[in-house]
Amino acid sequence: MGNAACAGLTVMFIILSIGHISGAHLNPSLTIAFAAFRHFPWGHVPAYIAAQVSASICACYALKVVYHPFLSGGVTVPTVDVGQAFATEPTSGGSMNPVRTLGPAVAAGNYKHIWIYLVAPTLGALAGSGVYTLIKLRDNEAEPPRTVRSFRR
Repeated sequence: MGNAACAGLTVMFIILSIGHISGAHLNPSLTIAFAAFRHFPWGHVPAYIAAQVSASICACYALKVVYHPFLSGGVTVPTVDVGQAFATEPTSGGSMNPVRTLGPAVAAGNYKHIWIYLVAPTLGALAGSGVYTLIKLRDNEAEPPRTVRSFRR
């Protein structure tokens, strides 16, 4: 519970800190899903994914240098069979962010079943974005927009 709360609070802090600058795109699966459903321009996707992947790999190599030999690299591998890991990723010891898995895999040189952690979160994000797009209010159904507030004011 403590690890989950710490991770959640960290992501919340990052989103609140940089959300107004970059839209807080920390997950390439979400970036792809937003673009697929026209909430984000496709032209920006390659640069965002390149930044996400390179940041993850750099961070993992930095951790490897600092904590070697005490840290195994944080590599995510399924604790259940491949089919079950694909369908129930959060219960399999997985990560729902492909670069959270890719960075440690590159730094440790361990790519066992990595495809699960690249494909499943992206398909899940696409499904979630699709459902959101189907159920959200249309512009003509919504109330007039309120003035936008920023933390910088």
